Amino acid sequence: MDITILPMSQGDIDEVLKIEDVSFPRPWSRSQFEKELQNPFSRSFVARLDKSNNKTLVGYIIIWLVAEEAHILNIAVHPDFKKKGIATKLIQFILDFLAKQYARAVYLEVRHSNTAAQMLYKGFGFKEIGIRKGYYSDNNEDAIVMGLEMNITQNLKLKSQK
Repeated sequence: MDITILPMSQGDIDEVLKIEDVSFPRPWSRSQFEKELQNPFSRSFVARLDKSNNKTLVGYIIIWLVAEEAHILNIAVHPDFKKKGIATKLIQFILDFLAKQYARAVYLEVRHSNTAAQMLYKGFGFKEIGIRKGYYSDNNEDAIVMGLEMNITQNLKLKSQK
């Protein structure tokens, strides 16, 4: 699949909301996405499938980057495009982006029941580091907190190449 990952813009929000609405029991609102586009700590990216002149928005990822620590806030892929490697591409893109920003650690929360996402994150080296009891307000489900210590050697190589 020919996927392009670009910074999210205001013009992407309608398409992002469609994916958000079918992906989560308590989807983010338009204003939450708009706030993230204005937040100086936030970085938001969209994945577009290149089909001739039509570039369909198929997924997105939003992170916070504060000093040398990042937090993945939201990631989703349209259900019609799941199991095609798009989430993997988004995670790899964001980890490469964070390495260039000299991030030392990345954290996220994932539903206890979302074993597919847990396996995806573990494939990138994320480890379970804690539990947030009753984190998800729609059903009081626990969240597993996962973390990844970034490869400092790789970050230093990137820094020396500048």
